[in-house]
Amino acid sequence: MAKILITEDEDSLRSFVARALRLDGHETEEAADGAEGLEKLRDGVYDLLLSDIRMPVMDGIELAHQAKSAFPALKILLMTGYAEQRERADDLAEKIVDVVSKPFALPDIRKAVARALAA
Repeated sequence: MAKILITEDEDSLRSFVARALRLDGHETEEAADGAEGLEKLRDGVYDLLLSDIRMPVMDGIELAHQAKSAFPALKILLMTGYAEQRERADDLAEKIVDVVSKPFALPDIRKAVARALAA
């Protein structure tokens, strides 16, 4: 299965998503903000970056730009609960697979991850 980095500042959501993806057989790592996520990307090899957009230190938009620049083959899936944040991701259309709206149910995020990995 895939190695996935989950970057989300909300601890409970990050753990919830990681647990669900591990049940699907994926290996997961977690980061609490974009800067920590970028550090982990530089230290490991990942198939997918699953990141919130709105986070402290470095947001998911900046993380996606830097991650895609450093790791062109990396697949990126963003999450947000804010419509204006989703619109900010429009300039990333060439760099990301999709943006998942929060709140979501477990089957939704699992399907989104499966689609992103298959893309």
